[in-house]
Amino acid sequence: MSGVEDLQDAAEEAANSDGAEWWARAGFVARGFVYLIVGVIALQIAWTDQPDTEASKDGALRAIAERPFAGVLLTVLAVAMAGYALWRFSEALWGKRDETDEHKRTLKRLGSGAKGLIYVGFMLSTVRFIGGGADSGGSSGGQESEESWTATVLDLPGGRLWVGAAALVLLGVGGWIGYRGLAQKYEKRLDTHEMGPVAGRVVDVVGVVGLTARGAIFAFAGYLLLRAALEYDPDEAAGVDGTLRELAQQPFGKAILTVLGVGIACYGLYSWAEARYRDL
Repeated sequence: MSGVEDLQDAAEEAANSDGAEWWARAGFVARGFVYLIVGVIALQIAWTDQPDTEASKDGALRAIAERPFAGVLLTVLAVAMAGYALWRFSEALWGKRDETDEHKRTLKRLGSGAKGLIYVGFMLSTVRFIGGGADSGGSSGGQESEESWTATVLDLPGGRLWVGAAALVLLGVGGWIGYRGLAQKYEKRLDTHEMGPVAGRVVDVVGVVGLTARGAIFAFAGYLLLRAALEYDPDEAAGVDGTLRELAQQPFGKAILTVLGVGIACYGLYSWAEARYRDL
């Protein structure tokens, strides 16, 4: 047993090392880069009639893939996302170092595992675009995917309840993210002592605006999914791109989408602030 314990201790020590911390911070940088591009695309949707790019993670990656040196940049992003995922998995395995409450620690470990899986998906999506391996389709691809999955679930026994439950989860997640932004709950994750007065004010602005905008998008996506369940209509479902385009069709849609586009870009900047100041 001592050999196994020694191996576990070595693995945990590696997970808590400076190298693991570096990969985590690189992941925050990669996330910020992607959100900044999505924010720009959202502004493009607001101020142009028919933008070709999808306002989503895939749309951002596709936009990068069309630029010079795309292969190098996408490879760096994929590696950074993989490192971030490994850091989250290490948290899931060994728990939060600063959490003493066992119940909260377990919940946080589960959350870290889920985030790790999400970033594995992000990494795989990024790899698809390296060398032009992904399709070059426009904004309809993500929307069709959401509709297809929703239609599949709606056709299952109790499908409307499953879709409705997923909608309520999205609404709850959106509300929680927005609350964390408005209440500045994110500050407890940051080393505010390292910030000067100017940096502190900037982080407050991008944190509040970015998290509130992200929460609003989650909540509106949940509303659309709930409408799909109530009306038994998968066409109502939408991903990030479809949600933003649906918002653009509302009264004052251009103004709303402009605010959200700026907010998404602010969340990208907040991710960079996390890369610099987050306690790991």
